[in-house]
Amino acid sequence: MNSTLQAQPAPIRLRARNWPDYAGLIGRWVLAFLFLYLGWTKALHPEVFLKSLRQYDLTTSSLILNSVAAALPWFEVFCGLLLLFGVAVRGVALLVLAMLVPFTWVVFQRALALGQAQHIPFCAVRLDCGCGTGEVLICRKVVENILLIALTCFPLLGFGRHWSLRFTLAKSPPAVQA
Repeated sequence: MNSTLQAQPAPIRLRARNWPDYAGLIGRWVLAFLFLYLGWTKALHPEVFLKSLRQYDLTTSSLILNSVAAALPWFEVFCGLLLLFGVAVRGVALLVLAMLVPFTWVVFQRALALGQAQHIPFCAVRLDCGCGTGEVLICRKVVENILLIALTCFPLLGFGRHWSLRFTLAKSPPAVQA
């Protein structure tokens, strides 16, 4: 009895990317569109943004406040464009994180002060944080910012690099051949 087994061809499988890679891509795009929109909104109305900055009492120098009100919106637009096109993603994600964390802390502190001054619960505090979206409930804003910080961590950690034009600006070291 001569039985021959026919070899079955292996099923073709597309290389599946894991969920952190998709989260990195989606996070990058969400941050890109958000920073483009909010930066553009502030750039079109710098006087409104300047008034929002003044409420935080971070400095008394009008030169610093005016400089921040003039430059920060355009910097946000620039970061949004870089994220959208996937250029220097890791560095831009670090810059976005460096903007989001202190901003979230300052907004949190401002809301605490307003809640104590007005004798209202923390989550009932409404304020215009200066983002360009108008007055918001502080609990919602803090949760949004924490989610944005989490989204920023995905591209910062290198996820989603497959869909970037140039993920980092530094060149990779050449492969060592044995």
